[in-house]
Amino acid sequence: MSSIATSLGRIGLSTSGSGGMPLLFLHGVGSDRSAWDRQLERFGGERLAIAIDNPGYGDSGFIVGADRGCYADAAVAVLDALGIDRAHVCGLSLGGVVAIAMANRAPERIASLVLADTFAVHPEGQAIHDRSLAGAREHGMAGLAEARADALLAQPADPAVRAEVIATMSRIDPAAYALGAAAVWLADQRAEVAAIEAPTLILCGSEDRVTPPALSDALKTLIPHAGLIEIAGAGHLPNMEQPAIFNRVLAAFLSDVDENL
Repeated sequence: MSSIATSLGRIGLSTSGSGGMPLLFLHGVGSDRSAWDRQLERFGGERLAIAIDNPGYGDSGFIVGADRGCYADAAVAVLDALGIDRAHVCGLSLGGVVAIAMANRAPERIASLVLADTFAVHPEGQAIHDRSLAGAREHGMAGLAEARADALLAQPADPAVRAEVIATMSRIDPAAYALGAAAVWLADQRAEVAAIEAPTLILCGSEDRVTPPALSDALKTLIPHAGLIEIAGAGHLPNMEQPAIFNRVLAAFLSDVDENL
């Protein structure tokens, strides 16, 4: 299945497995649902694992003016279309921002949250947003991808992962990218984060230069009950750079939460 009809239009998705408490993956601003292929393969063996495209990305329809609230509503609409009442939600970067919005707008749908390489508010968000859009206008998405890849990944990067990151970013619709960039970099969800009650795990690559570990520490301060784990040898995309470690940490967290549901 490459997409599903929802109340917000068609949303691109990939699924693996069945049963158990479902696990929903949300991608970053320079990516699409394919970033989670390594996780779908791993977690589809024990539960229904789902990765979706934000509106305007991948196989999802474009929504004029889409923001993080719209992305969160689209994720909930996918759960509705699949007949899922609750799910674990794992979001990276923009996906984490969207997961926080989901927890604020529909807390009853959240079994747990995994917030990877993300933040409540980024102190350099406006500057990153402005540079990102300027780079996309000047160089196109392929040029931006080539310029950004090394900053996203711990060095020396795996050449295959680097090539995958560039290829994925290069195919993003620039208009959708502009909306996604505003949704993530201009976010200030400190109040929403402080209200989170769901079991929460915060993850961060130890060498993340885009959302450094200090921002995960700040999230931990706002969500005192959350766990916090740094993934060694990873930058901004630990699920791709260190998938075995990422998957092992995520599996242990989900197992603990499932035992207490």
